[in-house]
Amino acid sequence: MKKIAPHVLVILLILLTFGSAWSAPKDTLVIAQGVDATTLDPHNQSEAPTGNISLNINETLLQRSGDLKIKPLLATSYKLANDNTWEFRLQEGIRFHNGEVFNAASVKFTLERMADPKNKLRQTGFQVIDRVDIIDDYTVRVITKRPSPLLEGMFCTGGGMLPPKYFQEKGAAYFALNPVGTGPYKFVRWVKDDHIYLEANEKYWRGAPRIKEVIFRPIPEATTRVAGLQTQELDIIVNVPPSLSRLVDWKGRSFVSKVPSTRAIYVAFDTTKGGPVADKRVRQAIAQAVDMESIIKKVLDGNGNLLAFNFTKEQFGYDPSIKPYPYNPDQAKKLLVEAGYPQGFDFVLHSPIGRFLNDKEVGEAIVGGLQKIGINASFRGYEFGTFVSKLTGHDLYPAYLTGWGNALFDANGTTQSTLRTGQPFSNYSNPQLDALITQASATMDAKERRKIHFEACKLIKEEAPTCLNYQQTDIYGVSERLNWKARADERLYVFDMSFKK
Repeated sequence: MKKIAPHVLVILLILLTFGSAWSAPKDTLVIAQGVDATTLDPHNQSEAPTGNISLNINETLLQRSGDLKIKPLLATSYKLANDNTWEFRLQEGIRFHNGEVFNAASVKFTLERMADPKNKLRQTGFQVIDRVDIIDDYTVRVITKRPSPLLEGMFCTGGGMLPPKYFQEKGAAYFALNPVGTGPYKFVRWVKDDHIYLEANEKYWRGAPRIKEVIFRPIPEATTRVAGLQTQELDIIVNVPPSLSRLVDWKGRSFVSKVPSTRAIYVAFDTTKGGPVADKRVRQAIAQAVDMESIIKKVLDGNGNLLAFNFTKEQFGYDPSIKPYPYNPDQAKKLLVEAGYPQGFDFVLHSPIGRFLNDKEVGEAIVGGLQKIGINASFRGYEFGTFVSKLTGHDLYPAYLTGWGNALFDANGTTQSTLRTGQPFSNYSNPQLDALITQASATMDAKERRKIHFEACKLIKEEAPTCLNYQQTDIYGVSERLNWKARADERLYVFDMSFKK
């Protein structure tokens, strides 16, 4: 019997998957991400797929433009009055989707909610804020507990403004399912694990959006996303596997848009529960046991760059003189012997499935490399919402494959959240590193901050709290009917998109 070519199998999949599938009206933009939102509370999430939905509903004071430069959004202007005081002049005449007026009181309520650690929000960076003073209805001063060079970037990535009256009347749990913002799109409904539907805010302060309806669909299987793009039922799909890129690049129907991301993918260790991975020699062994260059070449078709740390070279504070651990299985075995594990040990690598580019395949390849040096390694995958819950619940011992997209373009944007003691996304504790993170986050002088970051880089390389780090290349499939190209920060601003005439 003649073999069926892979691309023919994909076409058959199209017919099977989408032959009788639900489809959106022609004037509706449909975006397929690999996972569903975890919440629609803009302050209680740190995942790009969730953030991509929230940023179209709840706007921030500042925003990065397509060239990633910071510019005012809900603010008209801003300045650093002194090392501990930021002053914002706000846009006037803006209303939330429910009719509430956006003003200084909205900003104070929003930022002080985020600053209060009692709220246990996943976005912890705003806890540096001491208070927000209202100068007049459209001017606020944000006073910090200490100098915070990262705050300007945080005003772009977090702090989606809330309508105080609505939020206080309905409560946080209700708001997380029924958000209201000032953005170009209004929330309509969320059918869990199926779709989130938004409609244009025709009274939007920057003008009515060109695209009137938006649907975000969670589709974990990459082949299914590609199939939907080919049948023109999806307009943007994320994480296109390199092996399927040629099927996406279909003249007259769809094209590939890809860009090196600000996201690093890596293996992180839970060192807080003891066991083999609490010994840095074991972590260093694992770092040298796997041929990541080969995995990037074969599993990702070259769409990735090795990193020494779990943040990318574009981040301020990355020390380029420090190189990743080399692939050296003999040295890895030697380190295991020194650590007292000559026969290896049981090891589970936890991972989301469908969140990052070929995450399952990368994880399985890493496990295969560990098995070759005698570690009894296995792979365990999860739906992304479950994975996030287990991550923030510190229930992914001994190690997990994950990613962190640093839209602050500063090393602290990663180290603070993923390596500092006690943070929701950290399972590592090192007082020396904590001190350096704190010092860098409160130093306004750029040269001095770079020195501190470089010192932290040396410590991170030695301690190996993460390993097998690489920069992800984001690969999108885009409908030919859409005007849009990929951004390095993974943002999907629908207001900037339009259908071709």
